Amino acid sequence: MAGRGDATRARLIDAARTLVEERGYFGAGLNDVIAAGRAPRGSLYHHFPGGKDQLVAEALAVSGREVTELIAGLAAEASDTAELIEAVLDALADRMEAAGYAKGCPIAAVALEAASGNDVLQRVCADVYGGWERALADRLIADGHAPGRADDLAGSLLALVEGSLVLARAQRSRTPVERARRSARTMLGS
Repeated sequence: MAGRGDATRARLIDAARTLVEERGYFGAGLNDVIAAGRAPRGSLYHHFPGGKDQLVAEALAVSGREVTELIAGLAAEASDTAELIEAVLDALADRMEAAGYAKGCPIAAVALEAASGNDVLQRVCADVYGGWERALADRLIADGHAPGRADDLAGSLLALVEGSLVLARAQRSRTPVERARRSARTMLGS
């Protein structure tokens, strides 16, 4: 059974996930995370002695695992990679739309805003994106693509998904996601 400390830690991670995705790394202040996580100030540094970078890195890792699990679950149901990409796009677009376009990809805000100047966050973003790309490449290989071709396609498909989410959030419209769905089918020859 998890103790109060574990619950506090989890609330802080969840608050960081939400605030960083909505406001970006620099827009999510520690005071905001503490308030949203309903935690005493001292608990932040108790649970995250590395400060904001450690907290955000762990929040990104949790978000990354969540999307990895989403991809795995959708891959098990999809008949091919094109159907998988469409399902991923739909799930992420539905999530974004439900949040009033305040959310997009849970990793993109940090990747765009802070990863270039922060080695810890850069590594976490790269690892998360690498895992998603690997999952797509594995599915492409299962669909009969050669490994090198699968890696190239997986990278391109991930870029298509990420780009469409950024554009959809900026435009507050699903149109970029719908275009990405069609483009994915074209890329995959479906």
